[in-house]
This record gives sequence, structure tokens and C-alpha cells, in this order.
Amino acid sequence: MGCFSVALGLTGCGGEDSAEKAGQKIDQAAANTEEKIEQVTEDANEKIEDAHQAIDQQAHEANEYIAESVDASKNAIATAGNQMDKTAEKAEKKIAGAKEVVADHATATGEFMDDSMITTAVKLVLVNNPLLKTAPIEVTTVAGVVKLTGAVDSESTIAEAIKVVGNQKNVKSVQNELTVIPAPV
Repeated sequence: MGCFSVALGLTGCGGEDSAEKAGQKIDQAAANTEEKIEQVTEDANEKIEDAHQAIDQQAHEANEYIAESVDASKNAIATAGNQMDKTAEKAEKKIAGAKEVVADHATATGEFMDDSMITTAVKLVLVNNPLLKTAPIEVTTVAGVVKLTGAVDSESTIAEAIKVVGNQKNVKSVQNELTVIPAPV
């Protein structure tokens, strides 16, 4: 206990100095803490600012990427549209060409049908005519032009054949290649 009293006595004797030192130490510790807090706050603010800048940079890069993607998409759509237009034009041309071919074939078929019908009608009229029914007359028709060939016994037979054939429907003209061979006596 004696040591304890001595210790208390010593602290009691030099009490003012040590309290002042303790206060200075507390003030120093508070100042150091305040500096550290200011430093940590400043570091934190710098890190927050750096983070803001990084986020802004990433947002800017994302916006640029989106803009480039939009432009690329627009270009791709425009290119696809142009290709579709060209394909449609080609298809229209092919359809028009096919229509022409079909129309040409129909016309040719129609002319063939018309020509064969004309030939049949002419042969029928020749067979039903008393002056011409025994005459060996060949009939061909091309594009409405009737050609008569063969040998008959008189010019009057040729004239009758030309007249009768020329009066038929759809006959545009008559080509006469009939010849007169007199009947044996």
C-alpha cells in the first residue's frame, strides 16, 4: 500500500502538468482525427468524383454504341428495302415478259385456229358449190390469206372460186395459183 500512496502522491504533486499534457494530447488526437476525417472525406469525394466520371464515360460510350447501332440498323433496313425494290422490279419485268409470251402464243394459237377454221369453211363452200364441187382445188390459209392451188378446166371456174372464197368471213385476201388445163376431147 505504501507504493500506491507514493504513486498517488506523485500524481498528486505533478497534477497540473500532466493534466495539461493530457489535454494537449487529447487536443492533438482530436486534431489528428479531424485531419484524418478530412483526408478520408477528401479521398472519398475524389473516389466518388472518379466514379461519376467513369459512369459518365460509360454512359457516353453506351450512347455512342446505341447511336452506331441505330445507324447500322437504319442502313441495313435501307439496303434491304433497296434490294426488295430491285427484286420487285425484276419480278414485274419477268411477269410482263411472261404476259407478252403468253399473249404472243395466244395470238399465234388464235391465228392457227382462225386459219384452220377459215380453211374448213372455204373447203365446205367449195364442195357445196355445183360448179366447184368436183374441181381438185387445194386450200391453205396463213394469217387470213387463203391460197388456192390446183388445176381446173376453165377460167370461169377460177373466177367463181376466187369470188366464193373472197366472200367468206375472216378471209383477208385470196392468192390464186390455180391453172387451167382443158378437158380432153
